Amino acid sequence: MTLIINATQIQSIYHHAKNVYPEECCGILLGTIDKLTKTVVEVIPTDNAWEQSESVFGVASSLENLDRTKASRYTIPPQDIFQAQKRGRDLQLNIIGFFHSHPDCPAIPSSCDRDRAWDIYSYPIVSVIQGKVSNFQSWVLDCNGIFREEEIHQG
Repeated sequence: MTLIINATQIQSIYHHAKNVYPEECCGILLGTIDKLTKTVVEVIPTDNAWEQSESVFGVASSLENLDRTKASRYTIPPQDIFQAQKRGRDLQLNIIGFFHSHPDCPAIPSSCDRDRAWDIYSYPIVSVIQGKVSNFQSWVLDCNGIFREEEIHQG
C-alpha cells in the first residue's frame, strides 16, 4: 500500500505535533482506499486522552514499569472516533489511519503502538526532536503482527 497525502495535510500533522510537544499528538485520517493506495482527504487532530483511558479502562496494566504519560502514550477519545466515523459516512469516506507523534524519539512504532494497532489502518508517526519535526514515516501492520514501512507519496 501507498499512503497519498498532500503537503497541507502533512503540515497540519506537523503543526499539531509541535503544538502539543513534549506530549504525543494524535489524530484521525479520513480518506479513500483502493487496491494499491490509501488517499488522505481530511486530517482530524484530536486531544490525547491517555490519562483518562488509563484510569477508566486500565489500558496500561501490562506496562507497569514504563513511562505511562502523554509524553510516551496516546489514546484518541472514543467520541472523536465516533464523530470521525459520522463525518466519514456523510462524506462517503472511511477512517484510513491514525497518526501520532514521538517526542524526542524516532518515527518508529513502539511495542505499545504494535499492541494497539489493526492491520487495516495506516499509522503515520512524526518524530519531534526538541520541538522540531525530524522525520515522518507511515507504517502498516502485516497479518503477522509486524509493522512494515508504508510508502508515502505527496499528492
